[in-house]
Amino acid sequence: MISAELQQAIDSLQIQDVYLRGIYAQYEGDFDPKYFADLDSLVVQTKHHVKQSVVLASEETSEKVLQVFIDLGARWVDEKNPDAEDSVKVVIEAQFVAEYAMKTMLEKSCIDEFSLKNASYHVWPYWRELLSSQCDRMHLPRVVLPTVQFAHNRHENALADEVNKQP
Repeated sequence: MISAELQQAIDSLQIQDVYLRGIYAQYEGDFDPKYFADLDSLVVQTKHHVKQSVVLASEETSEKVLQVFIDLGARWVDEKNPDAEDSVKVVIEAQFVAEYAMKTMLEKSCIDEFSLKNASYHVWPYWRELLSSQCDRMHLPRVVLPTVQFAHNRHENALADEVNKQP
């Protein structure tokens, strides 16, 4: 079930833009996937971190924009290597910004709830595409991240509707 804070934020915010703020992609040490014999043995680890949210307000137009900064990443690790530093072979990281027009000013709790639970849904398709295409460019096995489903539990909502219909 959605919290009141999250619903208030959803009602007040409208997606305006999603864009890449920065990207880092590099092989570590002398690793070269073209000539690495056991590429399929590497384990892909991922990162997803909602870093911060900022409200920008224009004094001239009274328009308000919520920016949510999200850090995402993937790295290929050789788990057979006992040295943690040497086990990382490739790193791909990106920071995305999701921008929302605010109809009304929101409490910090609403903004935090939305930033942590909803903003990533808007960024995720861009990250999926960037990671997949970057893997191709770097001669890495393509990583296809799953699509993300919204957290609404439709089964639970349908069940509640059925219960409410009963006499």
